[in-house]
Amino acid sequence: MNVPFVEVAAREDAAAAVRLLDARGLNRGSTGNLSVRCGDAMLITPTGMGSEVCGEDFVRVFLADGRVEGTWQPSSEWHFHQAVYRARPDLNAVVHTHSPNATALACLDRPLPAFHYMIAVAGGDTVPLVPYHTFGTEALSAAVGEAMAERKACLLAHHGLVAAGATLAEAMKVCQEIESLCEVYLKALAVAEPRVLGHAEMDEVIAKFRSYGRSARRDA
Repeated sequence: MNVPFVEVAAREDAAAAVRLLDARGLNRGSTGNLSVRCGDAMLITPTGMGSEVCGEDFVRVFLADGRVEGTWQPSSEWHFHQAVYRARPDLNAVVHTHSPNATALACLDRPLPAFHYMIAVAGGDTVPLVPYHTFGTEALSAAVGEAMAERKACLLAHHGLVAAGATLAEAMKVCQEIESLCEVYLKALAVAEPRVLGHAEMDEVIAKFRSYGRSARRDA
């Protein structure tokens, strides 16, 4: 099959991202999964594969009907990736991890509140908690799609973290930032319940984040 250069590059970038997640301890072995939007389909990690994955291993799953193309079976979680892409045309990459701190918080059945202003990186004043559903089920997919309708991250109760972005780089950045914030929050909880920033305070931060981090030339 003659694969367009853009898709080849997307596959290689996705495989490199999987290896980076493993190297940073955000996933281990074959835990978690990752996908990128590619036209009317997504390219997603195969089930049972971890950091050994290559670009050509990624499985094409069509967003409209779930039709599969590729050598391997897609991740058992492909349904909730599909749900995110259907709910959010502006998102083009989804990263799911079992990272230690986000998973620990999710196992406490707690969302991540606005104890720190950087929560805004996920698109709102909380990182919501999706109630527990068995992995790979339609119930989990529907719940993730609903949680991500206005967010770029959510916690899955007794499971892990889902992060997304307009680009793969953004999705990775959101994933790593939320994992770091979960670590700080858990440390704070060991001392006391931290104060949560109010809606007005977070609205101001969210407004600033609309242009935050964008590269711009300085006027001469």
